Amino acid sequence: MGEHGALTTARLVLRPPAESDLPWLLAAMNTEAVMRHLAGVRTPAEVEQGLAADIAAFHTGGHQRWTVWLGDGETRIGRCGLFHVRSPAAPPALQGQREIGWTLADSHWGKGYATEAARAVLGHAFGALGLRRVWSQTSDSNAASTRMMHRLGFTFRPELGYADPDYPLEDNPTTVWSLDAPV
Repeated sequence: MGEHGALTTARLVLRPPAESDLPWLLAAMNTEAVMRHLAGVRTPAEVEQGLAADIAAFHTGGHQRWTVWLGDGETRIGRCGLFHVRSPAAPPALQGQREIGWTLADSHWGKGYATEAARAVLGHAFGALGLRRVWSQTSDSNAASTRMMHRLGFTFRPELGYADPDYPLEDNPTTVWSLDAPV
C-alpha cells in the first residue's frame, strides 16, 4: 500500500474513504442504476452512516473500501473493497470470510476500471494481507459482475449459493465465487 493506505494502478488511484466523499456518493453512487444489484437506493442518512463506518473500519482491521479515482487525482469513479461476509443467510463456510466487492458510477462503466481496481485490491489481499483465498458474491441477474469474476479468474462455487432475503427475488439466489492466492 502506498502513502496513507492508497493503492495505484496504471490509470487509477485507490484512496481510503474520506468525509469529503459524501457529496459524490450521494450524487453519483446512490442512484437507481448503480444500486440496482445492491438492494436499492439508500437514504442520505444511511449513505452518511455507511461512509462513517467505512472510514472507522479502514485502518482498524475491519473492512477496507477504497474510493477509486482516475489517475488525474480529480475524478472519483467508484469504490472497491475487501469485506467480511456478514449475511446471516450465507452458509457457515462463508461466514466471516474475506470477500471483494466493487461499484462504479454508471458514467464510468465499460472502460475496464472495475477490473483494474479489483486487481489492485486482490494484489493487496494476497500480498500485504497474506490471504490465501478471497470470495466474491453476486447473482445471475448481475451479468456484468459475473463476467468480471470470470475475467479475474474466480471459480464458481455452486454448492455455496444461497437465497438472501435482503435482496429481491430477481437478485436471488446469491452466487458465490472464490479465487485462491497465486502460487
